Amino acid sequence: MPGLLWVKSHHSFLHGASSPEELVDRAAELGWTEIALTDRHGVYGIVRAHVRAKELGTLRLVPGVELDVVHDDTPRILTLHPRGREGWANLCRLVTQGHLRGPKGSALVTVAEVAAHARDLMAATPDPALLEALADPFGNRLHGLVARHRRATDGAHETTLRRVAAARGLSLVASPEVLYHHPERRPLQDVVTCVRVGTTLHQAGTRLAGNELHGIPTPEAHRALHADHAALLEATEAYLARCRFGLDDLRYRYPAEALPSGETPESWLARLTHEGARERYDGAVPADVQAQLERELEVITDLEYGGYFLTMHEIVHHCRAEGILCQGRGSAANSAVCFCLGITAVDPVRMGLLFERFLSRERAEPPDIDLDIEHERREEVIQHVYARYGRRRAAMVANNIRYRTRSALREVGKVLGVDRTDLDSLARLASHWGGGVDDALFAQAGLDPERPIHRHLARLTNDLLDAPRHLSIHPGGFLLGHLPVDELVPIEPATMEGRTVVQWDKYDVEALGLFKVDLLGLGALTCIRKSFELLKDDPAAPHAMVEVPTSDAATYSMCSEGDTVGVFQIESRAQMAMLPRLRPQVFYDLVIQVAIVRPGPIQGDMVHPYLRRRVGQERVVYPHENLRPILEKTLGVPIFQEQVMKLAVSAGGYTAGEADQLRRDMAAWRSAGKIEKHHERLTRGMIERGIDPAFAERVFDQIRGFGEYGFPESHAASFALLAYITAYLRCHHPAAFACALLNSQPMGFYSAATIVDDAKRHGVEVRPIDIERSRWDHALEDGAIRMGFRIVKGLGEKERPVLDALPRPVADMETLVRRTGLGQKALVALAESGAFQPWGLGRRDALWQARGMRGVAGTLGGTAARTQLAFAALAPEDAVLWDYQVSGHSTRGHPMERYRAQLRHRRHPRSDELRRMPDGRRTEYVGLVITRQRPGTATGVVFLTLEDEAGFVNVVVWADVFEAHRTVAKTSTVLGVAGKVQRGEEGVVHLIAERLWPFRAGDLPSRSRDFH
Repeated sequence: MPGLLWVKSHHSFLHGASSPEELVDRAAELGWTEIALTDRHGVYGIVRAHVRAKELGTLRLVPGVELDVVHDDTPRILTLHPRGREGWANLCRLVTQGHLRGPKGSALVTVAEVAAHARDLMAATPDPALLEALADPFGNRLHGLVARHRRATDGAHETTLRRVAAARGLSLVASPEVLYHHPERRPLQDVVTCVRVGTTLHQAGTRLAGNELHGIPTPEAHRALHADHAALLEATEAYLARCRFGLDDLRYRYPAEALPSGETPESWLARLTHEGARERYDGAVPADVQAQLERELEVITDLEYGGYFLTMHEIVHHCRAEGILCQGRGSAANSAVCFCLGITAVDPVRMGLLFERFLSRERAEPPDIDLDIEHERREEVIQHVYARYGRRRAAMVANNIRYRTRSALREVGKVLGVDRTDLDSLARLASHWGGGVDDALFAQAGLDPERPIHRHLARLTNDLLDAPRHLSIHPGGFLLGHLPVDELVPIEPATMEGRTVVQWDKYDVEALGLFKVDLLGLGALTCIRKSFELLKDDPAAPHAMVEVPTSDAATYSMCSEGDTVGVFQIESRAQMAMLPRLRPQVFYDLVIQVAIVRPGPIQGDMVHPYLRRRVGQERVVYPHENLRPILEKTLGVPIFQEQVMKLAVSAGGYTAGEADQLRRDMAAWRSAGKIEKHHERLTRGMIERGIDPAFAERVFDQIRGFGEYGFPESHAASFALLAYITAYLRCHHPAAFACALLNSQPMGFYSAATIVDDAKRHGVEVRPIDIERSRWDHALEDGAIRMGFRIVKGLGEKERPVLDALPRPVADMETLVRRTGLGQKALVALAESGAFQPWGLGRRDALWQARGMRGVAGTLGGTAARTQLAFAALAPEDAVLWDYQVSGHSTRGHPMERYRAQLRHRRHPRSDELRRMPDGRRTEYVGLVITRQRPGTATGVVFLTLEDEAGFVNVVVWADVFEAHRTVAKTSTVLGVAGKVQRGEEGVVHLIAERLWPFRAGDLPSRSRDFH
């Protein structure tokens, strides 16, 4: 039976309604032995289909593409399928050419361009005019494509196609245009069609398919449909037989670096590694380190991966030459070679980390080095890579932006014609990321879930979840090739100027064993570098990461109190609550701290046993004595991903290869289904080897958690180093650290207001924006922080150079306009911020004057258009509110101070008073919401952080309470909480919410960071 040669998945972006995996599964289930995936304008879904087809082993996948070819000023459909490797390269180049010329998302090509790339390609088109136009360049590799969908025009169209084909001596093939895998998916196909063309179901008319013949037919139905022309099926079988190319035929090599004469990549790598080792160890390389380096270099040489390490070394060298902080993380921190090359900063030999977690002969898969770079300067490094390798040999890896609950709800709701107000209510209450739509959501919004339109909305929204919306860029993944990348995979222009992106995401690249260079932006490194710059005139302060004193007792003491606002990785409320319990005293404690507040250890119920054992409340025992070497560092409790893998081998009977597959499945995107297949095998193996069944189940629960998010030990160690450095800077140089943190926004967990208030509580003076003293960035001024213009809403990069270059003193607004050419919008923003206070102008006075200025940028200054009036000064509490409105913070006070007398009258405590209350005390507290979190591990529990002028209150909202107060909890800026004080043994205080209400606090701007 011939196969299907015109199949499109939802990676055709609103042209298809099923995933590549669903299409492959359904085709195999119905008995098809080969299909061609021809996504529109690209090969976006081909790798997923390829992987699934290989897993099944019963179906051959033929790669292809559907393109729009412009002929006689009309786009016409052409499907292309490569016969061999040359055809694939031509196909990728052609698709690239179409994308690079047209607007984003479009890939129009001309007949001449198709002809120029026709070599080694098969082609089929349902368009008679295009069949005529391409007959000469393709010859007998071109076919007319008969697609019978029982439309009224099918007969006449097929007759014309036959006539043209006969005149040019061409054959016809037959295949439906498959858009979904099962007839049940047709309603979703109608929805995505309406989304694409911008209409509703009611108005769509003939733009929708008239029947269900765009699903995968059974082979029998397909044969019956073409019984009148059996030769069509024979020609289709012959067509696909000529398409022998598969993705396994790709031959990829990493690009060679420029080398000194007489050196190979591996010999030059060894030389650089040994030089780096002597530098790392002050000229005396320990014997165990030397032995480890030789072992690693031997593996790298055997696998011919030397060029990849040289690339990473060159990028790191470039960063250091340009003064850009960078640091490798992830499994690369297991490598002594990476450490000695300066790529990573953690000594894996001293920490006992396993190189095999990073690279091994058995896996023979490319190494994966994630390089964190200052987030404000990462683009410089990206452009350096483009410049070094060239645009055709370097492109960034894609990221598929997918439909989440809110976006899917809105799209489907508009197509169905759901009332806009109802749709807004549902979207506001829905989870951003997932969870889908259920009856409870409709009930919470005050809507009847049984209404037919709501039933359709729920079902179609849930069907659309996780479908790709559009292609974006991976945060920093580069694909580099020894040959042009566009011969391997098509390239598109990215939305961001100066970037290009391949049509495959990181999972596709990894599945094909391609090398990926990850250059990731990290705000903490920006903050650290800016801290050192602010401290450059302090001879007692560190000026580089290596100069930060290790094992500083005051730093660990601060961390043990949970006093870590702004400290990398340990600043969340969950981390702050854990710190007083774990009480880190040495660096490895921080490694544990970073890793333990993660879904893996939490879901495996490993956190509490570890903490009890740490303080001597529980005896350290091992589920089996053979597991002591694996679990000894973590007191008999598995915390890290590597430990779980070792348990699978030692206690579960896994081979090294099976354990590595477990690692892959834990790392796979939305991996729950892949992980579950290990459950019975792994738990049975552990029990058979004498492990307690309850412990075996807990280990597997932890594996499930790692599928959500879990840290390898090497990754935790890399992050712990940055956590320690930022903690040290905060502890010993709080003004410089807070200033650098503010200058590095947006980043981190907290808003500028929280950072400012925290600095003030730690004795740092914070001075307001001042036209005479402020610059764009915040700055240190006699040990205090002077707030800069960058925080003022209404000012942008256009005003930055003007304000930084402004000669001072200025004296008045007219002089300011004459010197800078600032427009009225910028003047109003400065006036509202209080920047003109040094001139004796209150905000109202300054605002009146700013709105009355004549003159625009580039003219001769401005003059006051109106007589200056005298306005009453703002009351202190009003000045605070103005601060928040225009700059999101206040140096003058906290918004809650305005209501303190009112709250006292109602006997509502301040945060410091609540923190002193005994366990079990009932109280009512009111504060400003600064974070909302709903971790996936918390079974619906929501954690809120509220703040007032005296500090923070951690609020725990159980799932039933949250559902009863969902709207209030998600939308209130100032929140009232009635509940019970819970005081832990280590002094950690939570308020367990029983009731929530919105505190009517006027028009306060929201400043919370929600649902991390």
